[in-house]
Amino acid sequence: MMLKLNIPKHVAIIMDGNGRWAKARSLPVIAGHRSGAKAAEEVVSRAAKIGIEYITLFAFSSENWQREQEWVLEFMGLLRWYLQHSVDKLIKANVRIKIIGDKTTFAKDLQDMILSVEERTKDNTGITVILALSYGGRDDIKRATQKIARAIKNGEIQPEDITEDLVGNSLDTAFCPDPDLLIRTSGELRVSNYLLWQLAYAEYLFVDCFWPDFGEKQLDQAIEQYSKRHRTYGLYSVAA
Repeated sequence: MMLKLNIPKHVAIIMDGNGRWAKARSLPVIAGHRSGAKAAEEVVSRAAKIGIEYITLFAFSSENWQREQEWVLEFMGLLRWYLQHSVDKLIKANVRIKIIGDKTTFAKDLQDMILSVEERTKDNTGITVILALSYGGRDDIKRATQKIARAIKNGEIQPEDITEDLVGNSLDTAFCPDPDLLIRTSGELRVSNYLLWQLAYAEYLFVDCFWPDFGEKQLDQAIEQYSKRHRTYGLYSVAA
């Protein structure tokens, strides 16, 4: 049972190490992603239980399209399966699903599935699970910049109207607050083009275990570590 802790409103996770987890067990890489999906379900369930309102999972990056075609096809098959079979469970659990990233890069049937899962869960009032699919932080900022540029071209705003709020509200994550905590598994120490604008003031936590091994206990430990940190948002302050 967790002690009274400072629970972050929004947690972003880089679910890293699925392939290495599988390789260490002489399993095909896709088996690691299947186990990673189960870990994600466990973590989301725990996050909802302890009061986290938003959790963003980096599932497939814009750079992942450059991987071996066989891997991409297997991942897309896994994604199709979960989008088809998980919606009823999510609705029952009062989970809202949002997808961020360049959806136009997916096949038409996947685009339709994404729209369907968002539509069917839009009125749910529990935790919001944000899946970053075909997502890249630079691409997110690029598309936001293009949106603002079109508004200027159409005479809707002037260049001097551009503010941080306007940029933030033009990003894929305009519907939610910026993450308070970033967790990356597998021991890697980088953000890998993930939520570059949104993570400006987040606390970072790098965990030395592969994602399929990350569960309720590890999430509780991460929140405990987050609670010990003192956030100043660039202002000088002496921690109590």
